[in-house]
Amino acid sequence: MNIPKWSKPVFYGAVVGTAALTINGFSWGGWVTDSKAKELAANAVVTALVPICIEQSNRDPQFAEQIRRLKNTQSYMRRDMVMEVGWATMPGASEPNRQVASACGKKLVED
Repeated sequence: MNIPKWSKPVFYGAVVGTAALTINGFSWGGWVTDSKAKELAANAVVTALVPICIEQSNRDPQFAEQIRRLKNTQSYMRRDMVMEVGWATMPGASEPNRQVASACGKKLVED
């Protein structure tokens, strides 16, 4: 089989161009993998829901007592406490959100 001489540079150009496009796309072009996109989306949702959790905590009649308990609780147990008092249960949801509870607990202790 005879392959034309001009096809070799075209083939190499296509391979090098594809590699360069892929490297530039992921490095500077803002391309992300599916798993990274899902992680970014989940983080954005948690960031959006934390203010609702904080607002629900501010409306709790036992806020001062609960914050005192929260600050005296070990950091690894704060998420469970925020879930227990119901601050991480979003309106319309039947169960608390674990990621929101963790982020909310950290934010409440900071303030």
